[in-house]
Amino acid sequence: DWLPVDLYIGGAEHAVLHLLYARFWHQVLYDLGHTSHPEPFKKLVHQGLILGADGEKMSKSRGNVVNPDEIVESQGADALRMYEMFMGPLEAVKPWQTSQVSGVVRFRDKVYNVVTAAAASDGVEMDKETTKILHKTMKKVSEDVESMGFNTAISQLMVLTNHLVGLGKAVPREAAENLTLMVSPFAPHLGEECWEMLGHSASLAEHPWVSFDEALCVDDTVTMAVQVNGKVRGQIELPVGCGKDEAMTEAKKQEKVENQLQGKDIKKIIYVPGRILNIVAK
Repeated sequence: DWLPVDLYIGGAEHAVLHLLYARFWHQVLYDLGHTSHPEPFKKLVHQGLILGADGEKMSKSRGNVVNPDEIVESQGADALRMYEMFMGPLEAVKPWQTSQVSGVVRFRDKVYNVVTAAAASDGVEMDKETTKILHKTMKKVSEDVESMGFNTAISQLMVLTNHLVGLGKAVPREAAENLTLMVSPFAPHLGEECWEMLGHSASLAEHPWVSFDEALCVDDTVTMAVQVNGKVRGQIELPVGCGKDEAMTEAKKQEKVENQLQGKDIKKIIYVPGRILNIVAK
């Protein structure tokens, strides 16, 4: 059973061309009893146009056409692919900026260096911070890929990669392998190369997708702003579920907060757990 198609991605300019024709002929076949589905597609997504660097629709007459072959030649196919997805939401109209491709190239190179370090390390175990960042990233990327939020998925992968870079040569293999699996849909050439570097002979396309532990995606602590009479005077880090009295104790340790409270009576304390502490003093 080939139909209906799970996902149709086509620009708005296809709405009165291929999309209209496909739906029309499919419904004719449905009326004739040749198919059991009234519609040929389950979901439709219109991707946004990529404009020229001048913010106008690309055209030869304007001279603003970007030749992807030139980007592939100079930066590689993975860099081109990742930059296109990192530019913004899939549905948004976005101007092309060749100068910004270099940022994605730096990310690609960082991933390669992280995997190189992991491949050379032996028996490095993950610390608590790395474990939590990894599981948060696996959750975020999995959800974003499902919802086609590719730009935010890549952004989260950058967060994880920067953390692993900070570990120097002590990069845990587990973290590097999961990073490689998550990067591969966006940069398949890089993914396969890194996967082989980590000692795998079969393609990573045959390996299951990453899995995360929901419990490890929850923060143990939360950072909150502290206001005095409506103005932010500091920040405090508290255990999740911390009460008002503990929050006040930590807030008073902040020099700027204490200075604002000197010689004043605290009239009211507004405490929203996990969000804000506002002290009204006169």
